[in-house]
Amino acid sequence: MSYNNDRTSSASGDDTMQDPSAGALFNVNYKKHEDLKNMLDQNKDSLKLEAMKRIIGMVARGKNASMLFPAVVKNVACKNIEVKKLVYVYLERYAEEQQDLALLSISTFQRGLKDSNQMIRASALRVLSSIRVPIIVPIMLLAIKEGVNDMCPFVRKTAAHAIPKLYSLDSDQKENLIEIIDKMLGDRTTLVAGSVVMAFEEVCPDRIDLIHRHFRKLCSLLVDVDEWGQISIISMLTRYARTQFLNPNEHENVNDDDDEDKPFYDEDDDEEDEDSDEEKAKNKRPKYIMDPDHRMLLKSTRSLLQSRNAAVVMAVSQLYYHVAPKSEFNTVVKGLIRLLRGRREVQFIVLQNIASISLKRKSVFGPYLKSFYVRSTDPTHVRVLKLEVLTNLATESNIAVILREFQTYVRSSDKQFVAHTIQAIARCATNITEVTDTCLSGLVNLLSNRDESVVAESVVVIKKLLQMNPSQHCDIIKEMSKLLDQIQVPMARASILWLIGEYCEIVPKLAPDVLRKAAKQFTSQEEIVKLQIINLAAKLYLTNSKQTKLITQYVLQLAKYDQNYDIRDRARFIRHLIMPAGESGDVGNFRKSAKKILLAAKPAPVLESQFKGRDVYQIGSLSHALNTEVSGYHPLPDFPVEKPDPSVRNVEVPKVVDIEPAKIAGRKSSSKKSKKKAKSSFYSDEDEESEEEEEEEEVEDESEEESEEESDEESDDDDDDEEDEDSSETEGPDSRISESDVGVTSPKQLTMSQNSEKTSDEEEESSEEEDSSEEETSSSEEEESSEEEEVVVVSKKKKKEKKQQEVNLLDLDDFMGGSPAYTAPPIPVVNLLTPTITSDLAGLSFGGSSANSTGGGDGTNATASSGMMSFVQTTGMNLKQESFPLLHRVTGEGLEVKYKFVREVFKPNDKMVAVELEFINNHTNPIREISIGDKKLHGGLVVHDFQEIEILEPEESVTAIMGVDFADTTQSLAFELRTKTRKFNVSIKPPVGELVIPWSVPQTEFLKSKASLAGMNENKSKLKMSANECTMKEIAERVYQVANLCRVPSTENNIHRFAGKTAHNSSPLLVTFVMTSLENGEGELSVNCDKMVIGSIIFKQLKDKLGS
Repeated sequence: MSYNNDRTSSASGDDTMQDPSAGALFNVNYKKHEDLKNMLDQNKDSLKLEAMKRIIGMVARGKNASMLFPAVVKNVACKNIEVKKLVYVYLERYAEEQQDLALLSISTFQRGLKDSNQMIRASALRVLSSIRVPIIVPIMLLAIKEGVNDMCPFVRKTAAHAIPKLYSLDSDQKENLIEIIDKMLGDRTTLVAGSVVMAFEEVCPDRIDLIHRHFRKLCSLLVDVDEWGQISIISMLTRYARTQFLNPNEHENVNDDDDEDKPFYDEDDDEEDEDSDEEKAKNKRPKYIMDPDHRMLLKSTRSLLQSRNAAVVMAVSQLYYHVAPKSEFNTVVKGLIRLLRGRREVQFIVLQNIASISLKRKSVFGPYLKSFYVRSTDPTHVRVLKLEVLTNLATESNIAVILREFQTYVRSSDKQFVAHTIQAIARCATNITEVTDTCLSGLVNLLSNRDESVVAESVVVIKKLLQMNPSQHCDIIKEMSKLLDQIQVPMARASILWLIGEYCEIVPKLAPDVLRKAAKQFTSQEEIVKLQIINLAAKLYLTNSKQTKLITQYVLQLAKYDQNYDIRDRARFIRHLIMPAGESGDVGNFRKSAKKILLAAKPAPVLESQFKGRDVYQIGSLSHALNTEVSGYHPLPDFPVEKPDPSVRNVEVPKVVDIEPAKIAGRKSSSKKSKKKAKSSFYSDEDEESEEEEEEEEVEDESEEESEEESDEESDDDDDDEEDEDSSETEGPDSRISESDVGVTSPKQLTMSQNSEKTSDEEEESSEEEDSSEEETSSSEEEESSEEEEVVVVSKKKKKEKKQQEVNLLDLDDFMGGSPAYTAPPIPVVNLLTPTITSDLAGLSFGGSSANSTGGGDGTNATASSGMMSFVQTTGMNLKQESFPLLHRVTGEGLEVKYKFVREVFKPNDKMVAVELEFINNHTNPIREISIGDKKLHGGLVVHDFQEIEILEPEESVTAIMGVDFADTTQSLAFELRTKTRKFNVSIKPPVGELVIPWSVPQTEFLKSKASLAGMNENKSKLKMSANECTMKEIAERVYQVANLCRVPSTENNIHRFAGKTAHNSSPLLVTFVMTSLENGEGELSVNCDKMVIGSIIFKQLKDKLGS
């Protein structure tokens, strides 16, 4: 039988496994996993899927599957999603090992980055970053940049994980990666936040300036981040706090245990003097005021002490230890004690950190002393650490309890644990002088123990304790000398010999006899014992040379020829030191010098904890656990001497300047005086009187009450402007946010713009204030009754709905036209045009006249709104507004609130979106003082509050309009809705389509902008509609239902274009719908926007809307 490993020429063409009986049992060159390779080469996805499952199972079990890499990588372009996922999982494992083969599939990985499935995109990015070849660094960098802008948080998280990989591959890309990290730090998605901070810690941990703007956001998101992300963020924020906040413990006592010792040292005579001295010292210290952001950090992490992850609790504990005031460290103690019930590994690390902390802050763990008692199930390493903690916590008040516990531990069968217990007793004896004698007597009793190791350890410990006061313990030295014949442990024998030699003058008769016995056994002793026998002989020769001279010479002669060179050298040194050869004078001098050297007084040893000095390392770190600085450890910086500027954590927000004070409709007033005061800032006194007279003559009692309500709102809105300016200065956003953090809701529809635009147009065209009321009346009389019913939605009583239609048109102008803060710019008069002509002209720029008539402002917004309204008006579209519940009447205790987005320009700030709130009182009692309370303004949110509603009567409904700048993101606006007696937490979620404002632009400029937004900024797809739905009106109506856009005039009848801009950044959003076949209803939809998230979401909504 042949066992040759070399393949024969005849078998070179046969790759199959040979029969073991043919002699190929140990042949390692046969082809393995042939069945899996054949399955992967098949065309059936089911076979490929089964093969990949088996391969991934091999990888999971730790088996080597790298030989299948060529067969697997061929399936990376498989169309089956399940197969592709498993292929990517395999490639993530072996791409770094098989780099050459992986490079051949880079084009496939790049295509995978644009796959519709988020798992495929993330896996492709992960595999691409696992190929450690410098030549693909630019490709990796581009892939990371694309992943950062992905709308899926999981892909962005994967991009953050790829940043450290790229940095380790090419550190020259640091600046580019820092820019990416700076952008990703603004991502508000909790799934991404922890990964970005990890990348920050790896690439640029010293760039604290990048954290300033995101500090408050990270604190607020900390609770919702995944557990390992919380650890990274807390660690980073700990170092940040050490550089940006003052030391809260700078002016406190260094010794934390002073308070514990006071009850034992206070005396009646000295109490008053000590108290007065302490008060004077406290008065001299500067008062420490904690920074609000410092307090925010501590408050946001406190709840994490309840985390199920021990590492998170440990991270919070180290944060409080290094950053918080010492008085607040008590809050984390219970969390640390809770961890002692976990696994052994967790107990070991936690006890290590508690041992370090208890050296300086023993008082905080005092109430939990029983938690550190040793259990029978504890392993030895945990027992030793618990002994360490108990010894650190020992004080005069609890030493009796601890020693009683130690007495039980000494009887344990674990010899190592008993030895550490004896050492712990010795430490208690040295640290607390009151119990030194008690501990020493207990240790002496252990000398009669049957276990030799216990006796030996006791001897070593007693030797250290006797050095504190040897003259009082002569009997103990004599007792220990008797044990020399019994004890065989080298360290214990050496300790007894050292004690007798050091204090030979106390036992002058016993010492020579001990030397005699030791000399007999010199050759059979261990090295450490031989050295102590030499020292004992030398000391006795200097103190009692008559009795020990011959024995000393005998011992030195034996040591002279010992096998160990240390013993030989020591013997030669001692011989020439105590027995010098020479003249008598020199011998006397040498003898005196020898006594000073060998018989010098030795200080008593200080028994210290092995954890002393470990506090130089950060608590909870690997360096602290190993007591040495490991690679990658970043030392904690010292606290600053002077307080850094806290304004660096404020994000500047442009001040909201109101052109005219906002007017909120729907509030009642008890008198007409407020009406005169409110209008005095806009109109002359004569106009006020004339308008009031006209209203009294033309309107009934009900309409007169409503006009009084409107005047109240005008007066109250002046105060609202001041409040808004204050809020814009103090409540700025914490940080930028990711555009990908989106949640799509149904869009809102266009309402009330037509009447408000007409009224605003007539007011602005007037050259004198005296003629304003006349022009308002004439313009209002031209409106139709159907428009009156649509406008009268502000401040009406349900009981008087039928009488509402009788309100004079002048009052309606006061309702809408008198509220310049919420009216759109004027509309070009296009009622005379036919719908066909209007459809061709819709979207043309009429901005010149509009801008001039308003006397300034944003012409783009003005013309956009004009073009939009003119088209809707002439085509006869009826776009319904959709209201959303903000506060349910049950939750609001009778107060019901709804909100909807009105598509009109918000004049105080054109970057804001106008949101109309409708308040309904379903309670039997009136509701008073309705207003906005605290707001959570994160990520660039800016809010213009509505004016406080003083009273809302039962069964009455009131509407108010507020402005919100969502910063081109769909993050929710969370705020408090307050009444006089209650507070309600509510939130407003904007649809993506409402973040866009119409943009009136010519066709040439539209095409130019579209050309610049190609590539990744373009979403395109084919659609199919029914033939009767392919009209311009039907298409435009569906587009307007999705987004607030404006139709652009087109020279081709089969191409429909719509344009808009995002409200905050004015980023163009261009929609093009091309009818390729009118008979079959086939068309092509494309959406271009540099805000890829907004563009992709609106594209998806339009695709569903037009294709439905």
